Amino acid sequence: LAGVPHSTGNGTTERDQHLGPRAVRHVSAGLRRVHLDFNINPWKKKKFFDLGDVALPHANNNEKCIEDITNFYKKIAKEKKPVVSIGGDHSITGGILQGLGSENLKMTKGKKISFLHIDAHTDTFSQLDHFMGAKKSAAHWGSYLVEQGIIDPKTSMQIGMRGNPRTLDWLQPSYDIGYNVVTMDEFKKRGIDEVIQETLDKIGDNPIYITFDLDSLDASVAPAVSNIEPSFTGFTIDEAKALIQSVKNKNVIGGDVVCLMPTKDQKNNITSMVAASIMFEIISVIAYK
Repeated sequence: LAGVPHSTGNGTTERDQHLGPRAVRHVSAGLRRVHLDFNINPWKKKKFFDLGDVALPHANNNEKCIEDITNFYKKIAKEKKPVVSIGGDHSITGGILQGLGSENLKMTKGKKISFLHIDAHTDTFSQLDHFMGAKKSAAHWGSYLVEQGIIDPKTSMQIGMRGNPRTLDWLQPSYDIGYNVVTMDEFKKRGIDEVIQETLDKIGDNPIYITFDLDSLDASVAPAVSNIEPSFTGFTIDEAKALIQSVKNKNVIGGDVVCLMPTKDQKNNITSMVAASIMFEIISVIAYK
């Protein structure tokens, strides 16, 4: 387990996402230890270690932070151990996967990684030279990880896209790259069972990385997130859990939960608790197998 306290990859929101790891550790003490759906205690089934937070001394320099994140996760990859991270804005996924999917490491046994990407946005805006100054930003990682040969888009799923976009061709970059995209509207029409089956068919036996943006959840479930989409219904917590749990028998090498904004949360810290719960689902999926 690791925290990635990084906020400078997303310049469109208040920069407090670096407080996410601290907030989740704080509320996690009150969460239950046993996973009822799987009928396991993941903490007894596997050994877990909290590696603390990635050191990011150049906090205002996004490119240097992504480099530091990459180097941190290269060390984890050498141990060939799954890792679950809490962010942090969504640019951290790029740094994490550059580390875990590095060509000279054996964590994925030479295979490209398949994404289970649950999000309100595609984050494949490669047509932008930079995002408010950040080149490897929260808007770019979905593109450059494919360009680097780390992610296989044809076996990856992007699920939950919604909201009023800036342009009508908002999904085209993902289609051009080769991702399998299921918008929130399509998810509602097709139903969760059909979408899960497509996910399992596409991913196959590939190494899987789950990246979960909290803005994919309905605003009533997770109000304290960056780039919130309140005008369109998002996932319920049950739908989000079912999507994650669907890969419990697969080769999940890691995952992350991103875009928590603790300073915008309710007094009862509900969004932080939801973030911890989603992280627990990913942990339990890894422990299950």
